Amino acid sequence: MPFGTLAAMAEPTAADVAAALDAEAEPGYAEHSQRFFKTGPGEYGEGDRFIGVRVPAQRDVARRFATLDLHEIEVLLGSDIHEHRLTAAILLTLQYPKADAKGQRAIYDLTMRRLDRFDNWDIVDTVAPRVVGAHLRDRPAPREALHRLARSPDLWAQRMAMVATQAFIREGDFADTLALATDLLVHDHDLMHKATGWMLREVGKKDEPTLLRFLDAHAADMPRTMLRYAIERLPEPARRHYLAAGR
Repeated sequence: MPFGTLAAMAEPTAADVAAALDAEAEPGYAEHSQRFFKTGPGEYGEGDRFIGVRVPAQRDVARRFATLDLHEIEVLLGSDIHEHRLTAAILLTLQYPKADAKGQRAIYDLTMRRLDRFDNWDIVDTVAPRVVGAHLRDRPAPREALHRLARSPDLWAQRMAMVATQAFIREGDFADTLALATDLLVHDHDLMHKATGWMLREVGKKDEPTLLRFLDAHAADMPRTMLRYAIERLPEPARRHYLAAGR
């Protein structure tokens, strides 16, 4: 068999994905991303590194390597390059719905074991509903895992917990979202205010009376950003009412 045929049969690796991403890199866009994702000293993304690959290009690369072995995805997650980690997250979301029960458990376990690598809001938001939420959606008992994440001192673990509940909301199950939102009313970070308000807005899209009951009980205690996100889709009179009641 010709050597070229053997090479073509080789299983792809994390290095192959990294090389494909490098080919899509735009240095000017990397500079933009460094600013957009707040990578300066003391900012939430401090020290994160970008090579400048746009998200649609990352999704294209992920589709090309959609069958990448889970071990190689974990290697990719270990990179200090942001686009490598985001592409790894995209790969997990592509593989999870196609995997059997054992494979889904392995993908979920990897995500939970390497939570430290899901360390910016776009990476968290990619995998939270499609892997963590999807895995726990039909498993009510293990959902305590989300509440443990929400009690973590780590911002990204907290955001993972909240955004994961989007998978439950889509099924009309709001209990965990509302419980977490209540616990996070006193959170001091804008990124959690946005995530919590976003999930409350998603609840309202499915069941507006449930959102209104939550707002009636808690609007006065909600951070302004959280409240604004939560009421975004309500009629103007309702928005004015809750803004007047808020902090």
